[in-house]
Amino acid sequence: MNDEQLAKCLAELGNITRLKVFKLLVKAGEEGMPVGAIQEKLNVPGSTLSHHITKLISADLVIQKREGRTLHCIANFEVLNSVVGQLQDQCCIGF
Repeated sequence: MNDEQLAKCLAELGNITRLKVFKLLVKAGEEGMPVGAIQEKLNVPGSTLSHHITKLISADLVIQKREGRTLHCIANFEVLNSVVGQLQDQCCIGF
């Protein structure tokens, strides 16, 4: 992950609603959650939630999969690990 991608991920997570959505999806694990369940859990209007999910998808932090009429959102754990790894790799290395 380059610095531009890292900055985009961190910028998208810098919004409180997107951070709450992402944290909820991380807690949900590999199965993710249906959009309706996210909306219900966070009490966010559908159009607002759609906007925030689109931003998370554009940063590759969230993946969507359709099962019939249900749209599931899943945290992209590979990207999450890359973001955390990039930050940890810089720890205590000096200038």
